[in-house]
This record gives sequence, structure tokens and C-alpha cells, in this order.
Amino acid sequence: MVKFGDISAALVPHGLLVRGGFHPTTGDTISGQTVLLIGNAGPAMWRKFSQMREADGPNALDAWTCRTLDPVAATFGAQAIYPFDGPPYAPFLKWAERAEPVYASPIGMTIHPGYGLWHAYRGVFIFAERVELPAPVDVDRASPCLECADQPCLSTCPVDAFEPNRDDVSERYDVNACAAHLRNPAGADCMAQGCRARRACPVGRDFRYAPAQAAFHMEAFLRNR
Repeated sequence: MVKFGDISAALVPHGLLVRGGFHPTTGDTISGQTVLLIGNAGPAMWRKFSQMREADGPNALDAWTCRTLDPVAATFGAQAIYPFDGPPYAPFLKWAERAEPVYASPIGMTIHPGYGLWHAYRGVFIFAERVELPAPVDVDRASPCLECADQPCLSTCPVDAFEPNRDDVSERYDVNACAAHLRNPAGADCMAQGCRARRACPVGRDFRYAPAQAAFHMEAFLRNR
């Protein structure tokens, strides 16, 4: 019988963790009885990736993720699915909302009550069998953004790339304005330290990415724009 604790223990040496899970219900198109979200929070994963990466380039982290998670999934008899598999792409964010208390922040990024904006999902393990899950933590807690009166994330961007008053969340972020800023000398701070709006968030400061990790992700973002 597969145990949740054993899976968690197998991920710790890689700087990864089980972010949560759920049991599919009638109407789901998932071919399995248990879904576990695998991801990272803070700098732990970056330290392991930096030690074990085999190449540079836009797909270095994706390649490391597969090399790391495929053997773990095989050990426990799970199917591994990745956010970069596609198209079509698996609905990771919808699954995440079923697995743990995460919410859309005013700047569009998914926020966690403990990790803030400093986390990500790297894969999903789907099990044919039912794996017993621990009781969810803070499942009824509202988004921390609702408790944040100042919301500094909305007033920190140098080019005002975020428009919180748009009804459609997908239209609140001016990607082109952000990318243009990053390509200019004025955007050097964001490129080297990470998005200023993200850094302004007061939630989860202990999990904030180190400059090297932040720069890696900013460079990856810019390559795709």
C-alpha cells in the first residue's frame, strides 16, 4: 500500500514536496483514484537543481524535473504529468485549488497563505489506487490578499503593468509593457532580483527566492516573449 508519508520523504532530498492532493469524483476525466500535486516553495529546490543541472538553456529546469520525478513516480507506481506536457496542457491551477488553499492574487500569480508568491508546481502524480491523504490544513482560510489593506503589489511595478479593475483576471497583466521594461537598462533590478511587484508582497517572505533563482525565472520569462 502506498503511503503519503513515504512519497513526501522521497521528495525531500530533491528540495520538493507534496503540495496537496485530492480524490477525483464522478465527472472528472482523470484516470486514477488519487492526484498528488508536486512542487516547491522557497529556495530548497533551487539548491538541488543548481547542484545537479546538466545543462543551461530554457529547458534545463524541465529536464531536471523529469529526471528527478520520473524515478520517484515509478517507485510508487504513479503516472507523472508535467505542466510543460502539451498542448493540450493539464489544468494544474484548477487541480491545485482542489489540493490546497491557493488563490489568484491581484497580480495574477497564485498565492499560498504560507508560501506567498514564492512557490510553484512541478508535476502531478496520478495513482490508480486510493492513497489516504492527511487532513487539509487551512482549507477554509480566505485569500491572504483580502486581509492585505495596502496591497503594495499593485503600486510597485515601475511600468504599472497591473490593472486590478479589469473583470477578466487574464487581462489585468500587461505582458508587453513588462517585457519591454525588462529589455531596457531600467529593468535591470527586476531582471536581477525578480519582479518588484512580487517582491512587494508581505506574505511568505521567508520563502523568497534568492537572486540567482529569481534571475533564472525572469530570463526564462523574457525568452518566451
